Amino acid sequence: MPIDNDGALSPAVLTLSPEAKAVWVEHHDGIEKGLQHGGVFHDVRDVASKSADNAARISAILHIFEHGPGTIPPAAMESASRIAAWCLNEARRFFGELALPMELADAARLGDWLIRYCRERQVDFVARNYVRQYGPLRDTARLDGALKELAQLDRLRQEKEGRRQILRLNPALLQAAP
Repeated sequence: MPIDNDGALSPAVLTLSPEAKAVWVEHHDGIEKGLQHGGVFHDVRDVASKSADNAARISAILHIFEHGPGTIPPAAMESASRIAAWCLNEARRFFGELALPMELADAARLGDWLIRYCRERQVDFVARNYVRQYGPLRDTARLDGALKELAQLDRLRQEKEGRRQILRLNPALLQAAP
């Protein structure tokens, strides 16, 4: 970044092209709709209200790194809007998990892990001991609570195969799109 005669930073002034501004307005308006009462971003208003401004900043960074100073094109704003939207959805997911009681958050985390494990290995079950050893919940009481919750939601069944306990996932969960 250039430095002026007084030793201060002299950042380049960037502007959005009219097309990039239209992309920004579309992103902004979509966020605003989600901020309304009952909207998808209502519970993360503090984060969501900054998303459009963050998208503009991200577009500037993308543009500077790729092209240097100048007018920001719509492609940079589109990419930045996607990044900002991803960050906003991650904030929703993160704060949503914090709002859940621990038992439900544990069940959600364990359920996601089980589905991913079974899909990767193309199986519909996993040994309970394996889950306890390698899964996201190592504490037996928390694991038991999460398994109970998942069983009540018909997401899995606990079965015995000889002396081994297995967790058999509901096949519908494995067929759904990842």
